Amino acid sequence: MTGRTRTEEFQELRPLLFSIAYRILGSVSEAEDAVQETWLRYAATATVPRSARAFLSATVTRLSIDVLRSARVRREAYVGPWFPEPLLSDPYEDPARAAELAESVSTAALLLLERLSPLERAAFVLREVFDFGYAEVASAVGRSESACRQLVVRARRHMAAGRPRFAADRAARDELAARFFDALREGDVPGLRELLAADVSMDGDGGGKAPQLARTVLGAAPVARLLGAVFPRMARAAVTWERHDINGDPGAVFRDRDGKVLHTMALEIHDTRVHAIRTVVNPDKLTHLGPVADAWAVHTRVRTTP
Repeated sequence: MTGRTRTEEFQELRPLLFSIAYRILGSVSEAEDAVQETWLRYAATATVPRSARAFLSATVTRLSIDVLRSARVRREAYVGPWFPEPLLSDPYEDPARAAELAESVSTAALLLLERLSPLERAAFVLREVFDFGYAEVASAVGRSESACRQLVVRARRHMAAGRPRFAADRAARDELAARFFDALREGDVPGLRELLAADVSMDGDGGGKAPQLARTVLGAAPVARLLGAVFPRMARAAVTWERHDINGDPGAVFRDRDGKVLHTMALEIHDTRVHAIRTVVNPDKLTHLGPVADAWAVHTRVRTTP
């Protein structure tokens, strides 16, 4: 990057920095804040780093670790299930790492990462997702290379234990998702049940700030009945949705009659069935998607809609 200004160097690396921070934090807003603080520190550095990429990635990683440590305390007191803030598209692309990047941003993977310590999570993200060398990982997390190898080994073991055995290929996954949303629109309970795994779970993240499920709904029949009862009524109350990948998984963004974001839904699909349905309704986690709806008002309207 010889001859480039610091602004140009930073802007070129911004997608990478955000993608690192988001995987460590599971939060779009916190990742954006970490990237902005990284820029401020880079701009204020008197010396010229030998590598802008190494300096910036190490800085955003350290900032993200610090934020995560305090965030974990808040998440322990979180009301109901905690899910990452929905990400519609990952700004960083690397064809050589496409599979790792796609898998690591899924909701299921981010929830597995939540089980790791902040240092394990950061080391795993840098090494396994972005293919940083151990010397770079050590510099970023402030540990020796041998310690970082141990962090990655432990993290890899935890992640492998929680992954599904048989992931669906993308074409099969998208075809199943299309059938799911068609059945959802029609309130087709038998059709929905056919697409759900026997042990499917449905959860909602409202954070105590929006209507959410009182408890996890488990099993194909109960989940299909709930979906078949609620979503046609939502449609009659002028709630619409458009299909989007959510964290790389098939999903949708739901909007109220004024076009404001109501919630997101993401499907975890493997073994040719939907194994988990996760909605994010907490308005604090939706602001990056646009103006947010009053979920309580929509809930009341849906309940009173015949």
